[in-house]
Amino acid sequence: MPKKFRAMKASDRYLKIVEWSEEDRCYVGTCPGLMLGGVHGDDEVEVFRELSQAVDEWIEICERDAVPLPEATAGRTYSGKFVLRVGSDLHKTLAIGALRHGESLNEHCVQLLKEKSTPYGRNKSRRSAGQPGPSV
Repeated sequence: MPKKFRAMKASDRYLKIVEWSEEDRCYVGTCPGLMLGGVHGDDEVEVFRELSQAVDEWIEICERDAVPLPEATAGRTYSGKFVLRVGSDLHKTLAIGALRHGESLNEHCVQLLKEKSTPYGRNKSRRSAGQPGPSV
């Protein structure tokens, strides 16, 4: 018997992250780029289930309030390039650091980012002022 595939839900377009939080001593589930906050608990699978339900409800509220949904975060491909604007003082500091290490500015910045980066989802982003969100 052929396997039946379900239709993709709107919430499937958004990355859902469940990770252990040493600070909170529990699993924390978030959906960055779509909603603030998240869910937490002792059971990783249950946290994911609750997060998925919260995302579905958030999307329903957005649709009800005619608030446009943000760009999808799941399944994205990345080019490996992005433009980063920094002040002239930081640009100078980075350029001098690159010279000191015998690297191009790009190589130097990539190395610094690798050294200082945390796993994705670890830093909780905040919705910028003026960015629409649903009324709850």
